[in-house]
Amino acid sequence: MAELTAADFGDLIAERIKAEHVSLSARWLERLRGLLSVDANEVFPTDHLLDHIPALIREVAGYLRAPEIDAVAANTAIIAKAQELGELRHAQQASVHQLLAEYRLLGRILANFVQEELGRLGLSPSAAEAMEVLRRLNDALWILMQTTVNTFVAAYGDTIASHAARLESFNRMVSHELRQPLGTLMYAVPLLRAETARGDTARQDHFLKVMERNILKLTQLMEQLEVLSRLRTDQADTPGVQTTEVATVAWEVARQLREMADARDVQIQIAEPLPVLVIDMARLELILMNLISNAIKYSDPEKAHRLVTVETASSADPSQTCIAVRDNGLGIPNESLSTVFRRFVRAHADRDVDLGVRGSGLGLAIAAECAEAVGGTIRVESTLGVGTSFLVSLPREPIAPASAADPLRS
Repeated sequence: MAELTAADFGDLIAERIKAEHVSLSARWLERLRGLLSVDANEVFPTDHLLDHIPALIREVAGYLRAPEIDAVAANTAIIAKAQELGELRHAQQASVHQLLAEYRLLGRILANFVQEELGRLGLSPSAAEAMEVLRRLNDALWILMQTTVNTFVAAYGDTIASHAARLESFNRMVSHELRQPLGTLMYAVPLLRAETARGDTARQDHFLKVMERNILKLTQLMEQLEVLSRLRTDQADTPGVQTTEVATVAWEVARQLREMADARDVQIQIAEPLPVLVIDMARLELILMNLISNAIKYSDPEKAHRLVTVETASSADPSQTCIAVRDNGLGIPNESLSTVFRRFVRAHADRDVDLGVRGSGLGLAIAAECAEAVGGTIRVESTLGVGTSFLVSLPREPIAPASAADPLRS
């Protein structure tokens, strides 16, 4: 065969890579499935993302023909695909190490392919010519890898900033919630001391009750904060799942809340049959506990019959079952529907005195955290003055535990 120039050799290898881009894509995908800590079908979960593999390989082949370093970087379509890959791996909680390993695998596959083609075609380029082609391959992969990693790190940075902002907001809200009962206690203690010195037992009893109420409020707040902390800490752990009859859990919650319901003349109804799920029973109980107690708390004192019902609702997703907790209570104003699952948000805080209730606005947030932890969701439907329905969608089958990979592990 006639002696090849570096340009001829590069053109020939580029043609062969383009011709075999499908088989090269299959090699890369097979190796990626063993590298990443996600289900094999989730490495590229859509056809659009799966098309990234041959597209990236074709672009690398094109660079062998046009070796200017700007050729890859100026191709906005292929750069966008590299960016999407970074966003995907961030969503999958991959690591920088894994991203670098992906491109190392692709580099090895392409280098091995070049070597295979040398033997198959009987080519004998000079060392300089072979090194030039390999250099172009590495340059193209470097640009694409750098784009993917930069996108990944930027997304991770945005996540950190978002978490920091939420933490700052959370700390402000906790401080606000703690300040009121602590301030009341600080005010009540010297007054109690003064009334004790005067021997006014009625006033002493009044201030003792004030202190008791605020201590109870602080205790409840700390318990709820502990639950939230535990849920977030356990998020990446395998849930303690077991086969659970939802009706059994609902009846147990109703039993625990019977005294509260009787005090407000609220009837709790469990409309069987309810589904049997393989789920973390403790989280399911906490969801129902918060939703039912919330319904009791905000029952409508103007209505002669006050009801809270737990029943099965229809679900558009066959992989999910839906449990509804409905009431005929006060209802939630439209402007509050989008915020009720946020921490420290209370739709009827202005009516605490006339309803005889108190709370920290964490119950629904805890319920939402629990639902998310088991792969479910909660949504709310409500009409002011008519009642409210909380619809809890839960997976029929247990979810796999989330990856706890450190995104910046190297």
